[in-house]
Amino acid sequence: MREKIKRIAIVLNIVFLFAVFVVYQLRALQTIDNVIFDSEMKRTADHRANDIVVVAIDDESLQELGRFPWDRAVYAPFLDMVNQPGYEPKAIGFDIVFNEESDPDSDAAFAEALAAYDNVILPVVGVTEGDFNSVMTLHPDEYPQAVAIQGPIPAFAENARLANINRVVSTDSIIRQTWLKIASEDGQVIPSLGYMAAQMAGADLSKYDALTDPGKRFDDKAVAKNTITIDYQIVPEDLTTVPFSRVLNGDIDPSLFKDSIVLVGFTAVGLSDDSGQDTGATPISKHMSLVYVHANIINQLLNGTEVSYVPDWATLILTLLLFGSFILVPWRLKNVYSIVLFLIALAGVLCGQRLLYESEQIHANVVYAVLAMTLAYLLNVSLKSYLESSQKSFVTRQFGRYISPDLVKEIVSKDMDIELGGNSKNITVLFLDIRGFTPLSEKLTPPELVDTLNTMFNMITQTTLNNRGTIDKFIGDAAMILFNAPLDVEEHERLAVKTAYEIQQGMNVIRAQIEEKYGCEVNVGIGINTGNVVVGNIGSYLRVDYTAIGDNVNIAARIESSTKPGQIMVSEAVYEKTKEHFDYEDAGEKMFKGKSLPIRIYEVKGLAEGTRLRASS
Repeated sequence: MREKIKRIAIVLNIVFLFAVFVVYQLRALQTIDNVIFDSEMKRTADHRANDIVVVAIDDESLQELGRFPWDRAVYAPFLDMVNQPGYEPKAIGFDIVFNEESDPDSDAAFAEALAAYDNVILPVVGVTEGDFNSVMTLHPDEYPQAVAIQGPIPAFAENARLANINRVVSTDSIIRQTWLKIASEDGQVIPSLGYMAAQMAGADLSKYDALTDPGKRFDDKAVAKNTITIDYQIVPEDLTTVPFSRVLNGDIDPSLFKDSIVLVGFTAVGLSDDSGQDTGATPISKHMSLVYVHANIINQLLNGTEVSYVPDWATLILTLLLFGSFILVPWRLKNVYSIVLFLIALAGVLCGQRLLYESEQIHANVVYAVLAMTLAYLLNVSLKSYLESSQKSFVTRQFGRYISPDLVKEIVSKDMDIELGGNSKNITVLFLDIRGFTPLSEKLTPPELVDTLNTMFNMITQTTLNNRGTIDKFIGDAAMILFNAPLDVEEHERLAVKTAYEIQQGMNVIRAQIEEKYGCEVNVGIGINTGNVVVGNIGSYLRVDYTAIGDNVNIAARIESSTKPGQIMVSEAVYEKTKEHFDYEDAGEKMFKGKSLPIRIYEVKGLAEGTRLRASS
């Protein structure tokens, strides 16, 4: 049974490992990893913002200035209010696309204002092949290639800095990454709004030009080097946000804008930018106005932080190590210890991943490792439990009827292997025979005979089990009892003699009852020998019994046959082992059938002086 279960375990473990590999390759659990990643980012956000001011096109501004889009002439005085002498911001970034001409005079006024200031950034949108909002196949050393650029009208483009506002949306519609630059068909590289604003603010961005993000993979190639994971640290409440209308009216202290980065974008509910969407889901907010996404990117570039990922090879090694470990753990430890170790390992993996992100901003995808260790543990602990249950059932079936329940429990608890064949072992064999049974059977009816016989055998059985003996078999009015098999028992010779002595004491009561009730005298003759015999499950495939065979078994039977009613006779080998505990009388040497030399035997007369019957050990 054990070998069969092991073979099944090997096959199933291979199948489960292959299943984990397939799940990993398909990124089937990426959603769970994304949830963990988002929770880490939200939990570790420090909410400390750089000097970034959001000028919001909000409900208040719409109520005062009217329905959007506004007359573009309004942006000229707005720029004048923000760029008051001595209080100029380092950059003013618009998250509004001006790609269509409007009233010529209004456009001219705005263009004139743009020409007057060199700190204004206007957005462009790069149209990529396929679905623009999701990252497709990109070469690691190339910028995303735009097949078309949608930018501001020439009058504006000539007088402002240009930056792309392309957004990168994951498959679960969460904005986790951004392209720092895109390339047009003519080879022009256009930085992102965040990149341009941070650069104008004096940030050193050289490190971001060489970043590779191995956390997202497409056709087994890393994302373009200019793709970074956005380090969301701030929410709208962490930034200074003022209504566009108040700035326009001069209600805002111009010192607010001094040396800051100003972002102009939508916050009013229902307004949309050129892509038809003014909000997006982020790791730290389900609905964040996109102007605040740009603010987070700028904040990250100014701080010089980066979110990185544990490489795939490390994830695979961790997965394989945990899978292999929790194949072995259930088989090496008891279930109670293995589950404790499993829970400790699980907590260690999750806490380790959490601490790694918290301290180094490195995200480890442990979902597949946890899956692997869980599957390995559950599979192998289930197989082990099934094996133990089967073995326990086998032990109970084979031995529960004729050995002590304590021995059965000990065999099961110690996970001992019981040999199905025979093996040589030193044991003590006790034979007993009920004398006077034939006359008794002639006087009793069959039911009375069975009841009387059961009374005697119940006493014999209980006495044997109390002394850790094994009842091998009942043969009519006789019994064969083993000590030190199948489980090792210390002082098995003493316990055998003790059992015989207690059986004789118990027979005194039963004998008196039978004599009073039926007028017949019954007694027991007992013979005991010790030595090496062959013990095990012996028989055929149709019937098998646990028993002992060999010369020393035959000697015990011959000694018993030579006893008189009420006698306990033992061999010299038993005598030598137990003479300190019992009072013996030398019965001399006797020749037994099948033996070429006589065997000295001794009769048990009682307990040795000063000796008391000790409980079984």
